[in-house]
Amino acid sequence: MTTHPNIEHHPDLAEMRTRFERVTTTPAAQAVEAMALVTGLYLAASPWIAGFSVLGPLAVNNLIAGLAFCLCMGGLGSAYERTHAMAWTAVAIGAWTIVAPWVMAGEMDTTRSVVSNVITGAVALCLGLAMVAMGGDRQTTTRT
Repeated sequence: MTTHPNIEHHPDLAEMRTRFERVTTTPAAQAVEAMALVTGLYLAASPWIAGFSVLGPLAVNNLIAGLAFCLCMGGLGSAYERTHAMAWTAVAIGAWTIVAPWVMAGEMDTTRSVVSNVITGAVALCLGLAMVAMGGDRQTTTRT
């Protein structure tokens, strides 16, 4: 029976880190991260870009959700092995963005806010799911 004095040297952990590093260096992962950052920035600025900044609660919601989305997805490229579970948070933020105009107090469901939030939320949700799928992609190597 072999014991490892430190978990850092465990072979499974080393293999997982290698796999996560391999995932984050692919062009697809880099594209997802770049699109996610742009999506998060747009979400944060959307009330002023799309013209519904007078809807105060929704404007603040989008600002906070956009910045949170950027933080969740922005750390994935540099430290994926520690932050891959946060991709599920990005999925939740995308889903929230879609329903926010209808569930927030007051009448926030103007045409501009609904169209902006539904499209941005759908893109955010898809990007979060793409990052989740990349983390779960286990490529097996054959040994000869």
